[in-house]
Amino acid sequence: MNNYEVMFIIEAALEDDKKEAVVEMVKDVISAGGEVGKADIWGMRKLAYPIEKKNDGYYVVIEFKANPDLPKELDRRLKISDSIIRHIIINKDEK
Repeated sequence: MNNYEVMFIIEAALEDDKKEAVVEMVKDVISAGGEVGKADIWGMRKLAYPIEKKNDGYYVVIEFKANPDLPKELDRRLKISDSIIRHIIINKDEK
């Protein structure tokens, strides 16, 4: 299993319970094929540049361990989610 980290930005306009539901959805996808590690919720932050005419976002960082095929599925699920503005998955084992 490799060590990964996913950071994603949720739309700021969503209610708090829907933001929590998105975080839980990501954790569920990860736990289906890996182990969820530390989840760090940064909260509301100003975006570096406007994305889809939005200036704020709700940032979340989750560390996890998984086989190399899980990040592809997670990437696919995050791309089709309407609640997530941007995301990035990093392999922490690569130097």
